[in-house]
Amino acid sequence: MSSSEQVFGRAWAYGGARSKSAAEFWRDYSKGLTHEQRLAQVRFIARMMDDQFRVPGTNLRFGLDFLLGLFPGLGDAVTSIISLLIVHHAWQSGASKLTLARMLGNVGIDFLVGSVPLFGDVFDFAWKANRKNARLLEAHLNSRSGKWEVD
Repeated sequence: MSSSEQVFGRAWAYGGARSKSAAEFWRDYSKGLTHEQRLAQVRFIARMMDDQFRVPGTNLRFGLDFLLGLFPGLGDAVTSIISLLIVHHAWQSGASKLTLARMLGNVGIDFLVGSVPLFGDVFDFAWKANRKNARLLEAHLNSRSGKWEVD
């Protein structure tokens, strides 16, 4: 299995349903993912959104959530939609209502506070909603199988 298949599943790697709407594609695509593929994709999203870049000479990390959040309104809306993909994966894997509520709360806080000019940009740098949600999914999967490590 190629690395793109491992992270994104077979439908993505082979260009699966190009004529479907985005909602139909995502529903069909995510239905067939294994827990390993789901977790790999969640970790990828969390890394890209929260930790992809480093401030030179420091251990401070930031991701696309911070960068896109610099664009008022639209940036925070786009990053929240991306963050909801992690919640969708948790829902598909059977996470409890409490876990889903915590995840939605993390995304909601990130959106609401991140939308405030200047203060929201600093907040986006520190608040790692996607990393928090990835850990919640890992904990959920670990409680079901004992297979995945939670950082």
